[in-house]
Amino acid sequence: MILTGPEIDRERAEGRLRLEPYDKEHLSTNSYDLTLGSELVCYTGDVLDTRRPNPHRTVPIPPDGVVLRPDRIYLGASAEVLGSNAYVPLIHSRSGAARLGLYVHCTADLIDIGSFGQVTFQLRAVQPVRVHAGDLLGQVTFWRTQGEITLYDGKYQGSRGPQPSQIHRDAPALQEAG
Repeated sequence: MILTGPEIDRERAEGRLRLEPYDKEHLSTNSYDLTLGSELVCYTGDVLDTRRPNPHRTVPIPPDGVVLRPDRIYLGASAEVLGSNAYVPLIHSRSGAARLGLYVHCTADLIDIGSFGQVTFQLRAVQPVRVHAGDLLGQVTFWRTQGEITLYDGKYQGSRGPQPSQIHRDAPALQEAG
């Protein structure tokens, strides 16, 4: 079951979920709006590789914003730190951003229970779109679990800022299993 906006507010106040900084104005009927942080990660290679670290650069978002081009993926991060040991957060695009052809969280919308940090947004534009630090681009919903809980203890725990892919760290496990 999904938490309603008022229940998100109560559960945050009780300490069962974390949203920092918290602004009650960001509550919706059943979600909390997330703001884009102050920098982006841009991959610099033409071909990305799942078995190697991919070269990238981190760029600050200037006051007049940055134009996202359709032929690239950009990684941004929520300004908010979020997580829960009791609920599963799911990240979504806000409808206003989606109506501009901006995919804010293309895939990997599930945040593991027990994961805490800033959320990395995978930003993809259908046509050029200018974004600004502080834009309300994403939203998070919180879902109840059923069954025994195992808390996340993975490679993205405690993330601050946009995080490039670390899928290459999974390769030895894949090779050992094969």
